Amino acid sequence: MDTSLYIISQEATALDALRQLNDLSGKAMTLFATDDAGRLVGTLTDGDIRRSLIAGAQLSTHVSEIMHRNFAAFRSEVPQIAEIRDIRARRIALVPHLNADGTLRRLYDFSVFHSILPIDAVLMAGGKGERLRPMTLDTPKPLLKIGGKCIIDYNIEALARNGVTNINVTVNYLAEKIEAHFASPVGGVKVKCVKEPCRLGTIGSLTLVDGLTNDTVLLMNSDLLTNINFEDMFLTHIEADADLTAAVIPYMVSVPYAIFHTEGNDVRGLEEKPTYNYYANAGIYMIKRRWLDIIPRGEYYDATDFLDALIERGCRVRQFPINGTWIDIGSPDDFRAAQDLMSHHPLQSP
Repeated sequence: MDTSLYIISQEATALDALRQLNDLSGKAMTLFATDDAGRLVGTLTDGDIRRSLIAGAQLSTHVSEIMHRNFAAFRSEVPQIAEIRDIRARRIALVPHLNADGTLRRLYDFSVFHSILPIDAVLMAGGKGERLRPMTLDTPKPLLKIGGKCIIDYNIEALARNGVTNINVTVNYLAEKIEAHFASPVGGVKVKCVKEPCRLGTIGSLTLVDGLTNDTVLLMNSDLLTNINFEDMFLTHIEADADLTAAVIPYMVSVPYAIFHTEGNDVRGLEEKPTYNYYANAGIYMIKRRWLDIIPRGEYYDATDFLDALIERGCRVRQFPINGTWIDIGSPDDFRAAQDLMSHHPLQSP
C-alpha cells in the first residue's frame, strides 16, 4: 500500500482534503492527518468534511479544525488479537500501526486483512506427488491448479490475509519450477524458497530455514486445500501455552458388521454396525520456536517423529479441530473432488 495517498498535513485545507479524497475513489476513503513532526494526530473522511461545511466551516478551514482526534490505531509493538477483533466488529477499514513516537509504521486495510498474527510460516513443498502421476511428472504437486489457481497459492494468500509476511517454502522435487513461481510476490508477500540438499521428511528441512524471529512457527503441508481459521488456532495455541498445537480433522469409521465385545473367548455383548469417531492429523502445526532445536540436522525426520519426541519430553501437545474445509490432494480422486468443490463452492478463508 502506498501510504502517502492517505497522509495529509493538519495545516492543509478542507478543499485540499476533498481533492485528495477524490483521488482515492475506489479505495478506502480515509485520510490521516499529521503534525510537523510526522505524528498522526487525526483522521478525516468526506463525510466529516460535509458535516463540518453544513455546520459553518469553509473550504479554507484547516484540517486540524475538523478532523477526529480520537481514532483507532495499533500502538503496541505487536497488535493484539482482542484489538483486531474489535476493529473487525466496528467495521473500521483502515487502521494505522504507530511507532512509539506516534509516526506511522504501517497502514492496515481490513477489507484485505483478516488478522495480524505474530508468526513465521514454513510450507513443505518438496514431495514428488507420485500418486498423482502423470500430472506431476513435470509439475510439482503444489503448482497443480485447482479452480484456476495453484494449490499452494491458496495457502500463501490465506497466510497473507492474516498478516504473515515471513513465509518460507522448502523445495526439492522440481525445485526450480517452484522457485520460478515465487520469483514474484503472491498475495502481496515475497515468499522465500529453501532448497533441500536431499529429502528430509515432513519437518527435517525446518533446520535449513533462517530468519525465524517470532516465538510461534507455523508448519504446514503445501498441498492442502483448507479454510482453517489461523487466528483461532493461534489463540488456542497461545492460551494453552502449548509447545505444539496440531490441527486435526474429524474422521469417522463405520463398520458394516455386528461387532462382538469379548473377554478372552467369552462374548459379553454385541454391537450392530458401530461407528467410531476419531481425529486425524491435518498436517498443520503451530510450534514454539525454541523446540526446533531438537530436530536433527541433515537427517530424514517426519513431523510425527517430532510430535513423539515432544510427548516423550512431557511437553504440552494440543489439538485444534478444523471446523470447515480440508482436502489433502494426494490422489487423482482427491484432485477431482477438489476441482468439483471449487467449481461449485469457492474456498472462503478467514
